[in-house]
Parts: sequence; C-alpha cells; structure tokens
Amino acid sequence: MKRPLIQLDGISAAYGQKTVLQQVSLTVYERDFLGIIGPNGGGKTTLVKIILGLLKPTAGHIQYFRNGREVPEISMGYLPQYSSIDKKFPISVYEVVLSGLNRQKSLFRPFSKEQHEQVRRTIARMGLEGMEKQPIGQLSGGQLQRVLLGRALVSNPQAVILDEPNTYIDKRFEARLYSLLEEINREHAIILVSHDIGTVLQNVKSIACVNGTLDYHPDTEIPADWMEEHFGCPIELLGHGNLPHRVLKSHEKHNSIHE
Repeated sequence: MKRPLIQLDGISAAYGQKTVLQQVSLTVYERDFLGIIGPNGGGKTTLVKIILGLLKPTAGHIQYFRNGREVPEISMGYLPQYSSIDKKFPISVYEVVLSGLNRQKSLFRPFSKEQHEQVRRTIARMGLEGMEKQPIGQLSGGQLQRVLLGRALVSNPQAVILDEPNTYIDKRFEARLYSLLEEINREHAIILVSHDIGTVLQNVKSIACVNGTLDYHPDTEIPADWMEEHFGCPIELLGHGNLPHRVLKSHEKHNSIHE
C-alpha cells in the first residue's frame, strides 16, 4: 500500500484579486515520480510554491507525512527555474552546493567533515569535479543548472522538486540527469515541473495537469483530446521505438511545437 507524503485538499490560491488555482486536491506518495505539466500561466509554479510552504493558500490545507504519520514539515530539495538565479552573486560552485545543508547545521557551529564530504560526493555526482572554486558567474547555463541540482540533492531530502530542470542542461548531461533521477527515485519522491511534455511522459510515473484546476492521471496515458482541450493545440501521439512523443500540430497562431 502506497503511503502519502504530501497531501493537498481543496487548495485555492490568488495573487491580489486574480485567482490562479481553484479547488486543487493532490496526493504525492512516498517514492512517487510526479510530473506537473500545463500551459504557461496555468498555475504550475504557484502549486510548487504552496507545496514548499512559500505561498499560503487562500482556501484548503496541506499536510505532510513521514512513515505514514502526519508531521509539521518534511525535508525538500528545490531546483528553481534558471531565470530566477542571479549569476552576478559572488559565490563559488562549492559554496552553492554547501548551502543546501544550511538547515542541517546548528547556527553557531561549522559544517562537519561528514557534511563537507557529502558536498564533494554530490559535486562529483553532478560531473563538476575540478570546478569547486569557480564563481557561478563563469559557468555555462548547463553547468549552473547542475550546481543548483546538486544543492537540491545534497541534503538527501524526502522529496525533490525540480522546476524546468532541463531548460539549460546540455544534451550530454540530460541522459545522465534522468538516469540520476531514476536512482534518486528508488528512495525519494520527485516532483518534476516541465513544459516539455515528451520528456515528462517518458520519465515520470504519474501526471498532474494544471490549468487553474488540476487533473490527476495515475499513469502517463493521457487522452489526446484532454491535451488538446487544456493546451489549446491539436495533439497527436507518435511512437518512436519505445519512446512516446507528443507532437503539437500547426494551428492558427503559427507556432507549432515539437516536444
């Protein structure tokens, strides 16, 4: 029997007078791999902020669980969208990853040898050996994304939330990223937010489609007519070997997209 980790019940959210989410209910289970998809402005990032406790809902409530028992909070690692990072901030690769352990350190004590070793292992896992002292302003987009992923993972959290993780990941590391996430998912829940429908369908176990409200699919078999209705584009499902791909056909706005 699957045990819940995060449970949202009747959540609504707004910015000022504008309602972004309405009556959203969702359960994220232990070792779940949930993909969150939806059109721009549909409320994906707002939903993530509520799960992280960064935004208070206007209605409904959220619960967290550990080993089947309700707790006030759980440990979560968060990879934000690349565009929200200030690359001019004077901080090194090592310091960014180390900052992911801040909540595990007492205020007036230094990091332990074990924690520093944890950081070194994480940096190696991200393929960033030899770059520990490099300022983040000198990194490529893909390298910085890997540093931020390392920060999200270094604390060994119960849940990892990734907001558009492959936006700037180079193709060479993309396959390694999803292989790494598969490893992590054996012990931890993952919530992956992405506009890349094809990538999401190939890698996750369940889907939450967010567009003001939420439709939950316990697997990745999403009806094409649902996708067309909620994304506003006609969609076909094509098979390429064992990998499914959603293709958005040309339509009146002349911005056909291939996922």
